[in-house]
Amino acid sequence: MNATGTSTAGERAVEIARGWIGTPYRHQASARGAGTDCLGLLRGVWRELYGAEPEAVPAYTLDWSEPEGDERLWQAARRHLVEREPRGPARPGDVILFRMRAGAVAKHLGLATARGGSPTFIHAYSGHCVVESAFSAPWARRVVARFEFP
Repeated sequence: MNATGTSTAGERAVEIARGWIGTPYRHQASARGAGTDCLGLLRGVWRELYGAEPEAVPAYTLDWSEPEGDERLWQAARRHLVEREPRGPARPGDVILFRMRAGAVAKHLGLATARGGSPTFIHAYSGHCVVESAFSAPWARRVVARFEFP
């Protein structure tokens, strides 16, 4: 809660995302408790914050954007979120965009959180469910952009 006793969109996003923890990983899905991928998690949080998704999401493959080298996820984030300094301190609910390999397109998302004063983030990725992970140095090195909800 902020000084006025209300939650910011980022704080509300964290509350919503924590409700998705344990949801199995399912490519292209966005259903709390049934299945989601990292984009689906963000889509679900957006729906709860704003009522509807900002745009239709076309079908995408596991290697989406890689053959063309097109930063589609980054471009979409710029259309709907407010870009912030990628290396500055994260605020609760900041949307973090990761590049999983050097030279690859950025195609993993998470929401910044904290537990016990330590930075964490909530995300879904292949082979796992939605989890809250430590925002460790290996993850921090992969960050290419950070956004906040409008």
